[in-house]
Amino acid sequence: MKRIVIIDHFSKAPDEPGNNRFIYLGELLCSYGFDVEIITTTFAHLKKKQRKVTAKLYDNLPYKYTMLPEPGYPRNVCLKRFYSHYVFGKNLSNYLETMKKPDAIIAAVPSLDVGTVAGNYCSKYQIPFIVDIQDLWPEAFKLVLKVPVVSDLVFLPMTLQANRFYGQADRIVAVSETYMQRGLESNRKDKNGLCVYLGTDLGSFDESSKNISEEKPDGELWIAYAGTLGHSYNIEIIFDALNQLPDGLGQNLVFHIFGDGPYLERFQEYAKNCKIRSIFHGRVDYPAMVASLCKSDIAVNPIVKSAAQSIINKHADYAAAGLPVVNTQECQEYRNLLESYGCGINCEVESVEQVAKALQELIENPEKRKQMGANSRRMAEERFDRRNTYQQIAKIIEEIISK
Repeated sequence: MKRIVIIDHFSKAPDEPGNNRFIYLGELLCSYGFDVEIITTTFAHLKKKQRKVTAKLYDNLPYKYTMLPEPGYPRNVCLKRFYSHYVFGKNLSNYLETMKKPDAIIAAVPSLDVGTVAGNYCSKYQIPFIVDIQDLWPEAFKLVLKVPVVSDLVFLPMTLQANRFYGQADRIVAVSETYMQRGLESNRKDKNGLCVYLGTDLGSFDESSKNISEEKPDGELWIAYAGTLGHSYNIEIIFDALNQLPDGLGQNLVFHIFGDGPYLERFQEYAKNCKIRSIFHGRVDYPAMVASLCKSDIAVNPIVKSAAQSIINKHADYAAAGLPVVNTQECQEYRNLLESYGCGINCEVESVEQVAKALQELIENPEKRKQMGANSRRMAEERFDRRNTYQQIAKIIEEIISK
């Protein structure tokens, strides 16, 4: 039996809420007859807490689930995080040397330490190496340190680190075309790469949509946001746009925010000045969030200027729920998807006026919402359904092992 190791630094554990790419992929590969091990950390990135690990916690899984020690960090951007990743990288390096040699390794990057350790290990033992790019580092950190020239110099070592393990990969996989092209720039082994969106399993999604959630009163129109509440997301522009709606138009509107993050209190405080009712649900179980999304009427994707995000989880969830999207994200790849499928309205990244106009257009035109929603669901079926798209990842694993 061929052995596959998946290294996912920021994995959600099997018993934690979410829609993790590599848990799904691990189960898929097991169904193909592979012996699969998923390696991650004891530190839960989203909650910023250590997991309570017991010897038999995950004994009944079809794959082996291994958690290695990591000290952790209090915030997404802080010096302790870099130290924590360094420690995890050392522990990962030591663990790889003790385990049975796999037939292939898939490393989710970031973190850069995972990419470096996995790339060096695979090069040392001539093991096929697949990099799956989830986000671009250090590009994402440059959003925080916005100092021309200085930012490039500060992050140059990280750029060179990323270039190295991209170059070591036998295959480049990524969650967007944008990320894939970045990886291919530093790689001479893979001519084409493979883009597989994070996506969701539409069968499971549709089952989750039947879950009991908050009742929707007759006549209410729901605007929804799902995701992180952090520095990359400009929820404030939605509040400002809602305040610009004509008097009377917003009396039946409710803005539902699903998620948590470092800016939660900031956004809650800002919402107090919004004339439209807002509800912060916090982080809820994925099925409950899905059920509420499917009752919503409009989704918003407000991402700040120059953000590194490309195709992300919320895009799949909005599409699967059949929602028209009001979008400020600059990523051309996502803007093109919305335009080509006719399932959203793109706005300039910092234009409150354009966001208000887009919201008003969808609020006042139920038929347009309905048509855009149908187009959005079609996009989900064609581009975001894991039941089909993840077969492509399994196929390249089979190909790379057979060689």
